[in-house]
Amino acid sequence: MLCKSRKESDEIRILRHLNNRMTLTEKDKQHFLNLAKGYEGEVLFDSLTEKLSCECYNLNDLLLQVGGTLFQIDTLIILQGTIYACDVKYHEGDYVYETDKLYKKPRIEVLDPLLQLKRSNSLLRQLLNKLGYHFALESYVVFNNPQFTLYQAPLNKPFIFPTQVNRFLQKLDSTPSKLSSKHKQLADKLVSLHITDSPYRQLPFYEYGKLRKGLTCSKCQSFEFHVKGKNCVCKDCETLEPVVSAVIRSIEEYKLLFPNEKVTTNVIYEWCKMVTKKRIRAILQENFTAAGGHRWSYYE
Repeated sequence: MLCKSRKESDEIRILRHLNNRMTLTEKDKQHFLNLAKGYEGEVLFDSLTEKLSCECYNLNDLLLQVGGTLFQIDTLIILQGTIYACDVKYHEGDYVYETDKLYKKPRIEVLDPLLQLKRSNSLLRQLLNKLGYHFALESYVVFNNPQFTLYQAPLNKPFIFPTQVNRFLQKLDSTPSKLSSKHKQLADKLVSLHITDSPYRQLPFYEYGKLRKGLTCSKCQSFEFHVKGKNCVCKDCETLEPVVSAVIRSIEEYKLLFPNEKVTTNVIYEWCKMVTKKRIRAILQENFTAAGGHRWSYYE
């Protein structure tokens, strides 16, 4: 049973918009691409864990805290006697494991996932003990990109490779499991302890005046997205979207990028371009709540 789903983080969404509306540094762009690729791998793993038919509670993307220390768990699966914590890595290419270090060929050292796994495993165990739960805990690093190869892979490390993922889940599925109210209480407690605003966000400096304005295609993010009657049409990929939907999507993007700024007709008119002020006002009035006085009205 899915108790906590995964959703794309605000950090990824903001970086995607910024990548489209300004020129990111190579460092910021690579950070965005790494986050997006990691999320892709996590969603792929979710598509498999959600098919588990055994009695279990599945919690995705947990950010927890114990003793003032934050830790993250990509996937947590609660069975009758054992809790499985999985750290999903969507690495692609050829890697080598040598003297407890992970390298991408030819010789680029990357962060050893075992260090993060050991840390999160220890902190999760502390949290469970603090909450009064004493289940067995097993933690694994799941490499689930089919284009990933690890040379000199150690046999004594908690690694699950792409060709082993299905067998690992089949093993869980065949494990006898009968959940009780105690398991449900634990799942609910962990969900309630999840920290929604991650302090780990790494965003570049940006300001309104430096961002490119205009509606963008929902499919390919192109600015070649033009109003034709009641619809917007993308010249690049021919995607068709109602003007109302495109404007609302653009408003939500503005609110994400500038959460402390008021949404007004004039601001959204300048932000969207190519849509008349009259049409913008009508869309705001129909889909958002007006606030403030008549002269200083804005929308929430």
